[in-house]
Formats: sequence, structure tokens, C-alpha cells
Amino acid sequence: MQKIVTHLWFDTQAEEATTLYTSLFKNSKVTDVKRFGDGGSVLTATFELDGQEFMALNAGPQFKFNESISLFVKCETQEEVDRLWNALTADGGEESMCGWLKDKFGVSWQIVPTVLSDLMSDPDPVKAQRVMEVMLKMRKLDIKLLEAARDL
Repeated sequence: MQKIVTHLWFDTQAEEATTLYTSLFKNSKVTDVKRFGDGGSVLTATFELDGQEFMALNAGPQFKFNESISLFVKCETQEEVDRLWNALTADGGEESMCGWLKDKFGVSWQIVPTVLSDLMSDPDPVKAQRVMEVMLKMRKLDIKLLEAARDL
């Protein structure tokens, strides 16, 4: 049992969100759904994204998501960055800077290639600074451009 579970408060889109999110990550599934009344709309949905447990709640518009909380996704390849970025910005999602985006539900995500940490901590501070400067100008992070900045 996972001790700490991220809880996401939606207006009415918990089921749609869990369906989208579980379709994007390996080892993901909806594990439980509680509905209002007999077969009504979703009250809560528990789901796993790559084995990490989450809970979604439909509880009305009192609260809105904002960037103070985001889901940070470590991506091994540019293809994975591109696939997740495109899926999460589709249908009304919003691109932001430095690998950040909001999906169509307003949930903030950071889609980050794992190599970024190594590039930004290069032992040569000049190389690391070049990577940082290039990254700060990007929306979706591009591994080849980040590596090229390091290798100048």
C-alpha cells in the first residue's frame, strides 16, 4: 500500500481525466470508481500511473488547479517527451515554458527528459550555463538542442 497518494480535485471531469492519464503511461490502470447513486456520475476514481497511485474527485468548481503543484514526468527519450507533450496539450491544453504545460483539465505537468539533470550539472560551468540559457527559452524540451548547447 502506498502511504501518500496525490489527490486531484476536478469539477466534473474526474472520469475523463483518469481515462486520458491511464492511456498515456505504461503500467497504468483505473483501480476503483465510486459513483453517485446507482450508476450515476463519478464521485471518486482511484488510478495508477506507472504504478503510482492517484485519486480523482468530482466535487465542483470551488478549487482550480494552478502551477503551485505539478506532476513531474521523467522521460527517457525525445519520442516520449513528444508523445506526452502532444497528448497533454491536445484539446485545450496550454504550453508553458521550460517543459511545463497545463492539460485541458488545468492540471500542471512538467515533461522533462532525464538527461536534462546531467546536462545542467556538467562539471564545466560554462557548458551548464549554456544548457540553462537554451532551456529557459524552450517550451517543449528538445534533447538535441540541449545537447548542442552543451557541446558548443
